[in-house]
Amino acid sequence: MRARPGKRTYAGLTDVGRVRAHNEDSVLLEQPLFAVADGLGGHEAGEVASGIAVTALRDAAPAHADANALGRAVRAANRAVIKAAREGRGREGMGTTLTAAIVEGTRIVVAHVGDSRAYLLHGDTMERITGDHSMVADMIRQGTLTEEESRSHPNRSVITRALGTDPNMYADTYEVDAEPGDRLLICSDGLTGMLTDDRIADLLGHYGDPEMAVRELVDAANEAGGHDNVSVVVVDIVGERASTEPARSHRGWLAVLVWALAVAAVVGIAVWGTYRYAADRAYLVAENDVVVVYRGLPGEFAGISLRWLAEETTITVGLLDPVTAGRLAQGIPVEDLDAANALVAQYRAIAEARSGDVDSAPGGP
Repeated sequence: MRARPGKRTYAGLTDVGRVRAHNEDSVLLEQPLFAVADGLGGHEAGEVASGIAVTALRDAAPAHADANALGRAVRAANRAVIKAAREGRGREGMGTTLTAAIVEGTRIVVAHVGDSRAYLLHGDTMERITGDHSMVADMIRQGTLTEEESRSHPNRSVITRALGTDPNMYADTYEVDAEPGDRLLICSDGLTGMLTDDRIADLLGHYGDPEMAVRELVDAANEAGGHDNVSVVVVDIVGERASTEPARSHRGWLAVLVWALAVAAVVGIAVWGTYRYAADRAYLVAENDVVVVYRGLPGEFAGISLRWLAEETTITVGLLDPVTAGRLAQGIPVEDLDAANALVAQYRAIAEARSGDVDSAPGGP
């Protein structure tokens, strides 16, 4: 499925679908930068958020395939969406997903927030690059829900991370070494919610022209119901992959000893470095329906817990918005305790305001 010489090697398309009245998606096609954003918040909010996000991403993105720099560009886009809402552009509470990629030869870097996705098709095999930030994705990872069950789950549209909801939001980043002839797909959930991965792979591999591929994918999603806006970007991987000469193997007991000592040193440095890194970090999580602050990192490293309780607040998670509550369920990492305390103050103000609204409502005490 190599692109013909002189043919355009990428294409993108966004469509309103067959149910929605407005298209809240945005796509970006500025080689080597490509992106899909799926806006949240309804008419005159979702499309504003997604449009601002892709514009800010374009302005802040690196010129080359640098995953960390692309992640920083997504964070800049997040700040732009938050600022726009504060200034009255769009609406308060608007947000957007954003999945962006830079394709440089056979090297691909991806930065991702939300449930829009990136895939790589290699021959007849399609692999999902990104992991959804959604409630059902968390349930699948925990083993309480299957992929097939998630397609009809009532909370399948609830995402746990989005641009515009949290100034401390961060993007997941990925680095992919592709092969000439591979094909990158970036899409909104308007495609993946309508078609299975197998069906998407069949269509993606059947049409050699990217323009035809995106058209057929969008048409298939609409024919399956078109319940959401659908956006698709297809990029063919061209060029030659740099060859690497296999490293010579070390022989003899001295080489083995040196290698073993080096591994031990690296492991020791990694453990110490991880401990120091954890000690400087913090995260917020929902426990017993309240917000709790820990210094350290969620999960374990080599079977060792690297977290220390900092504060168990009195903020009730149920008084926060559903996106924030969903993110708290899986944990919200922040830079340090100062950032955690700032977020706690923000959540406390929201919870107190909403608690006051409930108390003053008709029939309240």
